[in-house]
Amino acid sequence: MWNEYHNVTSLEDALEVLAKGGPRARIVAGGTDLILELERGVRKGVDVLVDISRIPGMDQIMLDEDGIIHLGALVTHSQCVASKLIVEQAFPLARACVEVGAPQIRNRGTVAGNLITASPANDTISPLMALDASVVLRSVKGERTVPLHAFYTGVRRTIMRPEEMLVEIQFPAMQPTQCGTFYKLGLRRAQAISVVNATVLLTLEDQRIEKAVITLGSVTPTIVHATEAENFLVGRRLDEKTMLDAAALAKLAANPIADVRSGRDYRLEMVRVCVLRSLRALSSEKTRRSGFPERPVLLHAASGRWVNADAGAALPEATCHLPSPETPIVTHINGRAYTFTGGQHKTLLRLLREDAGLIGSKEGCAEGECGACTVYLDGKAVMACLVPAPRAHGAQVWTIEGIAPADALHPVQQAFIDQGAVQCGYCTPGFVMSAVMLLEESAHPTREEIQQAISGNLCRCTGYYSILSAIEQAAETLSPSGGV
Repeated sequence: MWNEYHNVTSLEDALEVLAKGGPRARIVAGGTDLILELERGVRKGVDVLVDISRIPGMDQIMLDEDGIIHLGALVTHSQCVASKLIVEQAFPLARACVEVGAPQIRNRGTVAGNLITASPANDTISPLMALDASVVLRSVKGERTVPLHAFYTGVRRTIMRPEEMLVEIQFPAMQPTQCGTFYKLGLRRAQAISVVNATVLLTLEDQRIEKAVITLGSVTPTIVHATEAENFLVGRRLDEKTMLDAAALAKLAANPIADVRSGRDYRLEMVRVCVLRSLRALSSEKTRRSGFPERPVLLHAASGRWVNADAGAALPEATCHLPSPETPIVTHINGRAYTFTGGQHKTLLRLLREDAGLIGSKEGCAEGECGACTVYLDGKAVMACLVPAPRAHGAQVWTIEGIAPADALHPVQQAFIDQGAVQCGYCTPGFVMSAVMLLEESAHPTREEIQQAISGNLCRCTGYYSILSAIEQAAETLSPSGGV
């Protein structure tokens, strides 16, 4: 899929490789969009990848003294969901991020990558447009800051030059007088592309609307403002008639297409519905954060065995480039050191199965949809089919083969047997991996949290009730004292 793969640990190195590679080079951070596009042959002429995921300091979320929030290029959707700052002062973005994919996708996918992919259905563009965000673009020639509304030129098209990298997203923090939310309509509860999405941001003065911002996604080639509805709301109170009239006016901004997800007329009506539901949510302080989980499931271990190498097993430096297929990939899998002299051009899933001989992780879709390939990468549950194999260089990888001693079963595995949660069994490794990481996060997860944890795992035999029961049994086995 690519000829050169560069693991870089400085911004300067990344920009240098981009400048040399020109149109042939692309930045990869999470890779959840790019790897799939390369697999499908959508990205023609791209054969140099620049992995920036190890550049220190680029995964920071900060609020400066002027009230501006800064998101580094490596900030993931999971980080936004877990960030108190984002939840409290940029809630529409947090609400959008929790709707992206599933935990495994959110652990790898970055907000910057979501913006750069430039699909009008991408969830984070609408809230960031409403929040008046800008992006900082840098190259070896210099730096420029571009308002997000001027960043897009069409479907999957931006003003970025081949040698440029998006290094930061910045936007004003919401003020105490402001409230906002994001609403997404998809065809299923998780792993869904927006049919329509809407962000509403209101500035209130004595319960009257001083300013209204309504942005709509997946209804035109780029994100658009519902200008008529925004103007109509100014000076009014959020009573039922006002909300109904504003929602009806929002339809005037939409000019949707018909595609496999929806017909045009349905999309138009759903613009009205999404805006109306957003306004109703904002009409009461009690409902402004409705639907947002109190304890979002991240499937991310901050420390412990999934993160650290075995004592005394030194990892190689992860600072070197891997420019050719002959450069070895040196990594740790299930606590054991591996060196691969091939596999540079593969996904992590294929490296594990074909080169490491670890066939427990399954390929069900190769598109990040089914979760059968779930593994842990540096302590985070990810879809191995969307991770480039060279990213394993200097990393910690755990697969289903490593979650329990060779002569024993993990309590989650035993519970799956006890509850009859295994039918064809193809999806089971992915479910087990998600469940094990969930129980690392929460000793006594609620049924809703269990559902969040496995939202990225698909069981084609529809054995979900038994799977839920198995995870509940495993939680009781691991921590029988009860309580939350």
